[in-house]
Amino acid sequence: MTVLAAMLLMSATAQNAPVIHLWPNGAPGSESRKDEPETRPHPWSIANIYNPSLTVYAPPAGSANGTAVILAPGGGHSELVVDAEGTQPAKYLNSLGITAFVLRYRLFREKGSGLTFEKDTRADTFRAMRLVRSQASEWGVDPKRIGFIGFSAGGENLNLAAFTPTAGDPSAADPIEKEDARPNFAAWIYPGPLGIPDQLPADSPPAFLLCAQDDDHVAVILNIAQKYRAAHLPYEMHVLSTGGHGFNMGDRSKKKVVNSWPQRLADWLDDNGWLNSKH
Repeated sequence: MTVLAAMLLMSATAQNAPVIHLWPNGAPGSESRKDEPETRPHPWSIANIYNPSLTVYAPPAGSANGTAVILAPGGGHSELVVDAEGTQPAKYLNSLGITAFVLRYRLFREKGSGLTFEKDTRADTFRAMRLVRSQASEWGVDPKRIGFIGFSAGGENLNLAAFTPTAGDPSAADPIEKEDARPNFAAWIYPGPLGIPDQLPADSPPAFLLCAQDDDHVAVILNIAQKYRAAHLPYEMHVLSTGGHGFNMGDRSKKKVVNSWPQRLADWLDDNGWLNSKH
Protein backbone atom coordinates (compact mmCIF):
# COMPACT_ATOMS: atom_id res chain seq x y z
CA MET A 1 0.00 0.00 0.00
CA THR A 2 1.35 3.43 -0.93
CA VAL A 3 1.78 6.27 1.54
CA LEU A 4 -1.07 8.12 -0.15
CA ALA A 5 -3.42 5.16 0.14
CA ALA A 6 -2.48 4.62 3.76
CA MET A 7 -2.96 8.25 4.80
CA LEU A 8 -5.95 9.43 2.81
CA LEU A 9 -9.48 8.27 2.30
CA MET A 10 -10.09 7.60 -1.37
CA SER A 11 -13.18 6.72 -3.37
CA ALA A 12 -14.18 6.80 -7.01
CA THR A 13 -16.58 8.99 -8.93
CA ALA A 14 -18.73 7.87 -11.80
CA GLN A 15 -15.89 9.00 -14.05
CA ASN A 16 -13.47 6.68 -12.17
CA ALA A 17 -11.57 9.74 -10.95
CA PRO A 18 -10.08 9.21 -7.49
CA VAL A 19 -11.36 11.45 -4.71
CA ILE A 20 -8.96 12.44 -1.92
CA HIS A 21 -10.38 14.06 1.20
CA LEU A 22 -8.14 16.86 2.40
CA TRP A 23 -8.16 15.64 6.01
CA PRO A 24 -8.65 11.94 6.86
CA ASN A 25 -10.79 12.78 9.91
CA GLY A 26 -12.58 15.78 8.44
CA ALA A 27 -11.76 19.46 8.04
CA PRO A 28 -10.80 21.43 11.18
CA GLY A 29 -13.96 22.75 12.78
CA SER A 30 -16.23 20.71 10.48
CA GLU A 31 -15.46 17.21 11.76
CA SER A 32 -19.00 16.70 13.05
CA ARG A 33 -20.45 17.42 9.59
CA LYS A 34 -18.00 15.46 7.44
CA ASP A 35 -20.48 12.67 6.69
CA GLU A 36 -23.27 14.96 5.50
CA PRO A 37 -24.02 14.35 1.80
CA GLU A 38 -23.39 17.07 -0.74
CA THR A 39 -26.49 18.58 -2.33
CA ARG A 40 -27.40 19.79 -5.83
CA PRO A 41 -29.03 23.24 -5.53
CA HIS A 42 -28.94 23.48 -9.35
CA PRO A 43 -28.17 20.95 -12.09
CA TRP A 44 -24.83 22.70 -12.60
CA SER A 45 -23.71 23.03 -8.98
CA ILE A 46 -23.17 21.31 -5.65
CA ALA A 47 -23.37 22.59 -2.07
CA ASN A 48 -23.24 21.41 1.56
CA ILE A 49 -19.54 20.61 1.31
CA TYR A 50 -18.18 19.85 4.78
CA ASN A 51 -15.60 17.21 3.88
CA PRO A 52 -13.48 19.10 1.32
CA SER A 53 -11.72 17.03 -1.30
CA LEU A 54 -9.71 16.85 -4.49
CA THR A 55 -10.93 14.86 -7.47
CA VAL A 56 -7.97 13.67 -9.53
CA TYR A 57 -8.02 13.68 -13.33
CA ALA A 58 -4.94 12.13 -14.90
CA PRO A 59 -3.83 12.65 -18.51
CA PRO A 60 -3.95 9.71 -20.95
CA ALA A 61 -1.28 7.12 -20.32
CA GLY A 62 2.11 8.21 -21.60
CA SER A 63 1.14 11.86 -22.11
CA ALA A 64 1.75 13.37 -18.64
CA ASN A 65 4.37 16.12 -18.62
CA GLY A 66 4.89 16.41 -14.85
CA THR A 67 2.81 19.58 -14.44
CA ALA A 68 -0.24 19.70 -12.17
CA VAL A 69 -3.02 22.23 -11.67
CA ILE A 70 -5.50 22.62 -8.83
CA LEU A 71 -8.84 23.97 -10.08
CA ALA A 72 -11.12 26.00 -7.80
CA PRO A 73 -14.59 26.40 -9.36
CA GLY A 74 -16.75 29.42 -8.67
CA GLY A 75 -20.24 29.82 -7.29
CA GLY A 76 -20.10 32.82 -4.96
CA HIS A 77 -18.98 30.68 -2.00
CA SER A 78 -22.60 29.52 -1.61
CA GLU A 79 -22.49 26.75 -4.22
CA LEU A 80 -19.80 25.22 -6.45
CA VAL A 81 -19.99 25.01 -10.26
CA VAL A 82 -18.06 21.78 -10.10
CA ASP A 83 -18.78 20.43 -13.59
CA ALA A 84 -18.37 23.40 -15.96
CA GLU A 85 -15.57 24.99 -13.91
CA GLY A 86 -14.06 21.80 -12.53
CA THR A 87 -14.48 18.57 -14.47
CA GLN A 88 -14.58 20.21 -17.89
CA PRO A 89 -11.40 22.31 -17.52
CA ALA A 90 -9.70 19.35 -15.83
CA LYS A 91 -10.25 17.22 -18.92
CA TYR A 92 -9.02 20.06 -21.12
CA LEU A 93 -5.84 20.28 -19.06
CA ASN A 94 -5.48 16.50 -19.35
CA SER A 95 -5.40 16.93 -23.14
CA LEU A 96 -2.35 19.17 -22.60
CA GLY A 97 -0.59 16.53 -20.49
CA ILE A 98 -1.42 18.21 -17.16
CA THR A 99 -2.66 16.30 -14.13
CA ALA A 100 -5.67 18.16 -12.73
CA PHE A 101 -7.11 18.25 -9.21
CA VAL A 102 -10.62 19.69 -8.79
CA LEU A 103 -11.04 21.26 -5.36
CA ARG A 104 -14.37 20.94 -3.58
CA TYR A 105 -13.98 23.50 -0.81
CA ARG A 106 -16.25 24.53 2.04
CA LEU A 107 -18.67 27.37 1.27
CA PHE A 108 -18.57 30.17 3.81
CA ARG A 109 -21.58 32.05 2.37
CA GLU A 110 -23.87 29.03 2.50
CA LYS A 111 -26.67 29.58 5.03
CA GLY A 112 -25.84 28.14 8.42
CA SER A 113 -22.29 27.20 7.54
CA GLY A 114 -20.62 29.06 10.40
CA LEU A 115 -17.53 29.32 8.18
CA THR A 116 -15.34 32.28 7.25
CA PHE A 117 -13.27 33.14 4.20
CA GLU A 118 -10.21 34.09 6.23
CA LYS A 119 -10.13 30.86 8.25
CA ASP A 120 -11.91 28.05 6.43
CA THR A 121 -11.53 28.98 2.76
CA ARG A 122 -7.86 29.61 3.47
CA ALA A 123 -7.49 26.28 5.28
CA ASP A 124 -9.03 24.28 2.43
CA THR A 125 -7.04 26.11 -0.25
CA PHE A 126 -3.70 25.80 1.53
CA ARG A 127 -4.32 22.17 2.46
CA ALA A 128 -5.07 21.32 -1.19
CA MET A 129 -1.81 22.87 -2.38
CA ARG A 130 0.20 21.23 0.40
CA LEU A 131 -1.39 17.84 -0.15
CA VAL A 132 -0.64 17.78 -3.87
CA ARG A 133 2.91 19.01 -3.32
CA SER A 134 3.60 16.52 -0.53
CA GLN A 135 2.30 13.58 -2.57
CA ALA A 136 3.51 14.78 -5.99
CA SER A 137 5.52 11.63 -6.67
CA GLU A 138 2.38 9.50 -6.22
CA TRP A 139 0.87 11.22 -9.25
CA GLY A 140 4.01 11.64 -11.35
CA VAL A 141 4.04 15.37 -10.69
CA ASP A 142 7.01 17.69 -10.19
CA PRO A 143 6.44 19.51 -6.84
CA LYS A 144 7.90 22.66 -8.44
CA ARG A 145 5.36 22.57 -11.28
CA ILE A 146 2.05 22.89 -9.47
CA GLY A 147 -0.29 25.64 -10.62
CA PHE A 148 -3.68 26.90 -9.52
CA ILE A 149 -6.62 28.09 -11.63
CA GLY A 150 -9.51 29.93 -10.00
CA PHE A 151 -12.84 30.69 -11.66
CA SER A 152 -14.92 33.57 -10.22
CA ALA A 153 -15.14 32.95 -6.44
CA GLY A 154 -12.45 30.30 -6.87
CA GLY A 155 -10.19 33.15 -7.95
CA GLU A 156 -10.53 34.47 -4.40
CA ASN A 157 -9.22 31.14 -3.11
CA LEU A 158 -6.31 31.68 -5.47
CA ASN A 159 -5.76 35.19 -4.10
CA LEU A 160 -5.11 33.62 -0.71
CA ALA A 161 -2.63 31.08 -2.09
CA ALA A 162 -0.87 33.57 -4.37
CA PHE A 163 -0.68 36.67 -2.18
CA THR A 164 -0.72 35.76 1.52
CA PRO A 165 1.96 33.97 3.60
CA THR A 166 1.95 30.29 2.69
CA ALA A 167 5.06 28.80 4.34
CA GLY A 168 4.59 25.39 5.93
CA ASP A 169 5.36 24.52 9.51
CA PRO A 170 8.67 22.59 9.62
CA SER A 171 7.84 21.27 13.09
CA ALA A 172 4.36 19.98 12.16
CA ALA A 173 3.60 16.36 13.05
CA ASP A 174 1.60 16.05 9.82
CA PRO A 175 4.10 15.97 6.92
CA ILE A 176 1.55 17.62 4.62
CA GLU A 177 1.57 20.73 6.80
CA LYS A 178 5.32 21.15 6.31
CA GLU A 179 4.84 22.06 2.65
CA ASP A 180 4.56 25.55 1.18
CA ALA A 181 1.13 26.34 -0.27
CA ARG A 182 2.29 28.88 -2.89
CA PRO A 183 1.49 27.77 -6.47
CA ASN A 184 4.29 27.88 -9.05
CA PHE A 185 1.99 29.59 -11.58
CA ALA A 186 -1.56 30.86 -11.46
CA ALA A 187 -4.52 31.71 -13.68
CA TRP A 188 -7.45 33.91 -12.69
CA ILE A 189 -10.61 33.52 -14.80
CA TYR A 190 -13.13 36.35 -14.07
CA PRO A 191 -12.17 36.33 -10.35
CA GLY A 192 -13.73 38.02 -7.35
CA PRO A 193 -11.97 40.69 -5.25
CA LEU A 194 -11.52 39.06 -1.84
CA GLY A 195 -7.97 38.45 -0.67
CA ILE A 196 -6.11 40.93 -2.87
CA PRO A 197 -3.53 42.89 -0.83
CA ASP A 198 -2.44 46.47 -1.38
CA GLN A 199 0.98 45.25 -2.50
CA LEU A 200 1.93 41.87 -3.92
CA PRO A 201 4.64 39.75 -2.28
CA ALA A 202 7.84 39.29 -4.25
CA ASP A 203 7.19 35.57 -4.62
CA SER A 204 3.77 35.95 -6.24
CA PRO A 205 3.46 33.36 -9.03
CA PRO A 206 3.54 34.18 -12.77
CA ALA A 207 -0.01 35.15 -13.68
CA PHE A 208 -2.53 34.58 -16.46
CA LEU A 209 -5.54 36.90 -16.19
CA LEU A 210 -8.74 36.69 -18.25
CA CYS A 211 -12.13 38.38 -18.09
CA ALA A 212 -14.70 39.98 -20.40
CA GLN A 213 -15.01 43.77 -20.59
CA ASP A 214 -18.80 43.54 -20.07
CA ASP A 215 -18.34 41.71 -16.76
CA ASP A 216 -18.46 43.82 -13.59
CA HIS A 217 -15.53 41.69 -12.37
CA VAL A 218 -13.26 43.23 -15.00
CA ALA A 219 -12.10 45.80 -12.44
CA VAL A 220 -10.64 42.94 -10.38
CA ILE A 221 -8.52 41.73 -13.30
CA LEU A 222 -7.29 45.27 -14.00
CA ASN A 223 -6.46 45.72 -10.32
CA ILE A 224 -4.42 42.49 -10.17
CA ALA A 225 -2.61 43.37 -13.41
CA GLN A 226 -1.76 46.83 -12.11
CA LYS A 227 -0.30 45.32 -8.94
CA TYR A 228 1.74 42.81 -10.94
CA ARG A 229 3.05 45.64 -13.09
CA ALA A 230 3.95 47.74 -10.03
CA ALA A 231 5.78 44.78 -8.50
CA HIS A 232 7.65 44.05 -11.76
CA LEU A 233 6.29 40.50 -11.78
CA PRO A 234 5.38 38.52 -14.92
CA TYR A 235 1.78 38.43 -16.05
CA GLU A 236 -0.36 38.11 -19.17
CA MET A 237 -3.82 39.68 -19.34
CA HIS A 238 -6.72 39.15 -21.74
CA VAL A 239 -9.87 41.30 -21.64
CA LEU A 240 -12.38 39.80 -24.07
CA SER A 241 -14.67 42.13 -26.01
CA THR A 242 -17.76 40.23 -24.82
CA GLY A 243 -18.81 37.29 -22.73
CA GLY A 244 -20.21 38.67 -19.48
CA HIS A 245 -19.58 36.70 -16.32
CA GLY A 246 -19.50 32.94 -15.90
CA PHE A 247 -18.81 31.78 -19.45
CA ASN A 248 -16.97 28.74 -18.08
CA MET A 249 -14.86 27.12 -20.81
CA GLY A 250 -16.61 29.19 -23.48
CA ASP A 251 -18.30 26.34 -25.33
CA ARG A 252 -21.83 27.72 -24.82
CA SER A 253 -21.00 31.03 -26.51
CA LYS A 254 -21.44 31.81 -30.20
CA LYS A 255 -18.63 34.35 -29.96
CA LYS A 256 -15.30 33.04 -31.19
CA VAL A 257 -13.36 35.22 -28.77
CA VAL A 258 -15.18 33.46 -25.92
CA ASN A 259 -15.29 29.86 -27.10
CA SER A 260 -11.61 29.96 -28.06
CA TRP A 261 -10.29 31.46 -24.80
CA PRO A 262 -8.86 28.17 -23.45
CA GLN A 263 -6.35 28.27 -26.30
CA ARG A 264 -5.00 31.55 -24.89
CA LEU A 265 -4.35 29.72 -21.62
CA ALA A 266 -2.73 26.79 -23.43
CA ASP A 267 -0.47 29.18 -25.33
CA TRP A 268 0.61 30.88 -22.09
CA LEU A 269 1.31 27.55 -20.43
CA ASP A 270 3.32 26.45 -23.47
CA ASP A 271 5.27 29.70 -23.76
CA ASN A 272 6.27 29.43 -20.11
CA GLY A 273 7.43 25.82 -20.37
CA TRP A 274 4.71 24.19 -18.27
CA LEU A 275 3.71 21.86 -21.11
CA ASN A 276 7.24 20.58 -21.66
CA SER A 277 8.26 17.32 -20.04
CA LYS A 278 11.30 19.16 -18.65
CA HIS A 279 10.92 22.74 -17.39
